[in-house]
Amino acid sequence: MEIDVAGTAAKVVANMEKVIIGKRPQLALALAAYLCEGHILLEDVPGVAKTMFARALAKSVGCTFKRLQCTPDLLPTDVTGVSIFNQKTTEFEFRPGPVFAQTLLVDEINRATPRTQAALLEAMAERRVSVDGQTYVLKPPFLVIATQNPVDQEGTFPLPEAQLDRFLVRLSLGYPSFEEEAKMLTKLQFGHPIDDLQPVVSAADITNAQEAIRSVHVDEKIKKFILDIVHGSREHEDLLLGGSPRATIALFRTAQSLAAISGRDFVTPDDVKRMAQPVMAHRIILRPESRLRKKTAASVVNEILGDQRIPVVERDMKGSVDYFR
Repeated sequence: MEIDVAGTAAKVVANMEKVIIGKRPQLALALAAYLCEGHILLEDVPGVAKTMFARALAKSVGCTFKRLQCTPDLLPTDVTGVSIFNQKTTEFEFRPGPVFAQTLLVDEINRATPRTQAALLEAMAERRVSVDGQTYVLKPPFLVIATQNPVDQEGTFPLPEAQLDRFLVRLSLGYPSFEEEAKMLTKLQFGHPIDDLQPVVSAADITNAQEAIRSVHVDEKIKKFILDIVHGSREHEDLLLGGSPRATIALFRTAQSLAAISGRDFVTPDDVKRMAQPVMAHRIILRPESRLRKKTAASVVNEILGDQRIPVVERDMKGSVDYFR
């Protein structure tokens, strides 16, 4: 049976746009990450609908959903669950935590302590949770959407590189335009559209799409292009740490996913270029002297892309959807 990945993606994007106005490129990037079994970090200033973005994505898919509001006193057991002694049966019973939902929103993740942040690592990397000597497999499709505010650092615990690397992409929504904000006011006048949002695809549709994406063709020239970008980051003079092999795999998989949701069965160089920033920028570490020269991770990724020779792949682009116009 042929899986219509582009059709599934179009339904989810259209449904989310009832709530999130004017952010179609970010919706496409988030969906690309979701459909290749990755996790999403939303990093932006307060009030730009990061939490609403996550809720809209979760409500558009027929999956179980939990929200975890991070605070400094949050414990690892508040994430994974805890064993409670049942006096009637004289045995311990495991009460699962919010991580056992198929879609988990971790709001303000950098306000949780490192110990609590680490409770998410096994679930994000291996789709399972170990508690009291028992291992529990999480129900697919499993997605973590975490939000954080990069401006307010008081009372926060920055995510270490190991945990940042677990997020497939890092996205920023940014402020809406004047016209988009005017539309937002009209939509919110009599109630919030998120309250009426209904699922448009099932969990089975998502898992089928995730399987189908693995079959998207990646030309040898495109593979070399991906390797050149990641290896270029490891040799760049402004970087202390370049992309890891996990970054290579992430760029490969997200390019496949972006091609599939655009209605193609092959990857183009543009797919790789569009995914390079959200996949690479949070995985590289600048040298201190480069920071003093006002260099940013984003500008370095752009420099690396500019240094690469763009491969030419001859394919029929008829019917392809461009979410970035």
